Amino acid sequence: MNGMSGTEIIKSWPEQSQEAAQLVIDAYGEPHEATESLLIWHEVGPWKRMVASRTFYEHRFPAAHIDCVESFIDYHVPTDAFTALAEFDGSVIAERTAGEVSARCHDEQANLLALNLMNDIVTGARTVEDARRYYAKEFLDARRKQPTPYMEKLRFTAGRQATADPDEPVLSDQELQQAAKEGGSG
Repeated sequence: MNGMSGTEIIKSWPEQSQEAAQLVIDAYGEPHEATESLLIWHEVGPWKRMVASRTFYEHRFPAAHIDCVESFIDYHVPTDAFTALAEFDGSVIAERTAGEVSARCHDEQANLLALNLMNDIVTGARTVEDARRYYAKEFLDARRKQPTPYMEKLRFTAGRQATADPDEPVLSDQELQQAAKEGGSG
């Protein structure tokens, strides 16, 4: 970290990323890890990890905004749900091998909203279309200062259980050894 605090590091970031990172610093204090381009917190709030990034991405769902704060949870997504999650929100990222899901948006509340709806899709409580409609409704309700239950907390348990999916091997040790011999390295 070169002795610099997250607060000092973000002073050189673009305004959009700086504002978003400052919200995380205000909520959880200085990051556990920091580089010139990333701030990382471990085990804060309901999160396995939070990452604020100097780099931000334009995102137009449900309205134009930027994504630069990513919140991670341990969560097993069945392989047949990946397409639905991609259709729901391109900033919800399921990582099968690691057993993690993250949401990247402009603030923690939007990440809570996205991950709560991700869970609704995976469990069959909502369709993709219904989840997108609800996301837009709650996004507007936040601006109206109306209740936003999906932005307040995770509405499901995201534990530290075994969620990783290392997949299944399709090559035997014998096949690997034979290939190595054929390649002349055996």
